[in-house]
Amino acid sequence: MSEALDTDKLEREVKSMYRDVAESSDAEFHFETGHDLAVRLGYDPDDLDYVPDAAIDSFAGVGYYFDSAELESGADVLDLGSGSGMDAFVAGLHVTETGTVTGIDMTTEQVEKANDLATDNGFHNVTFREGYIEDLPFEDASFDAVISNGVLNLSAEKRTVFEEANRVLKPGGQLALSDIVSEQRMPESIKSDADLWAACIGGAEQIGSYTRLIEAAGFSVTETRENTQYEFLSDRAANACGKYGVKSVTVGAIK
Repeated sequence: MSEALDTDKLEREVKSMYRDVAESSDAEFHFETGHDLAVRLGYDPDDLDYVPDAAIDSFAGVGYYFDSAELESGADVLDLGSGSGMDAFVAGLHVTETGTVTGIDMTTEQVEKANDLATDNGFHNVTFREGYIEDLPFEDASFDAVISNGVLNLSAEKRTVFEEANRVLKPGGQLALSDIVSEQRMPESIKSDADLWAACIGGAEQIGSYTRLIEAAGFSVTETRENTQYEFLSDRAANACGKYGVKSVTVGAIK
């Protein structure tokens, strides 16, 4: 009989880890954070000049997708697992003040930090709410685009997340995300390890299964590309990458 993932423990581990990211971005994690990572992944340094420094310091994304998303002025955007707000603030620059960006995150400290940064730095079109990406507190067809960076692998209910993303998107709306996937199925000893889930390893879906989940939710996948610039820091995470082909990808899809 296979081991089962303790989802309550997973939630505690994820909240604890990303509380630490919000409060002490210079601590050591399984993954890299900060400005140098963002630039290496492809973020425009000119955009980063306008993003609050504290949001950049806590950035823990795994890829860059704004070149695929092509967010237009006036668009309404939802950021799943928005953290301290880095991607939401970049999206806010793209949609200009005629558009809106809403971030949702289950970690209280991240939401509070992001809202403070939005207020203190004049991002009147960017707001953050505490909640779960598996149960979005928004009406159907509320957004033009849904974005996410390095978060969906943390959910034990990925199918539900994609279904919810589809529900809140307008017809023709776009999904643009970067996430951690694997080339091979990982053993239950890894997939049932809440610490490795929180480190973005244990919850990595096989890439074929990942895109099938997106399509099953009602999307048409338009792009899948590997983010070779991304790498994990800890030996434990790096070993899983080498053995099971754990890697970062960017995926684009249309409803």
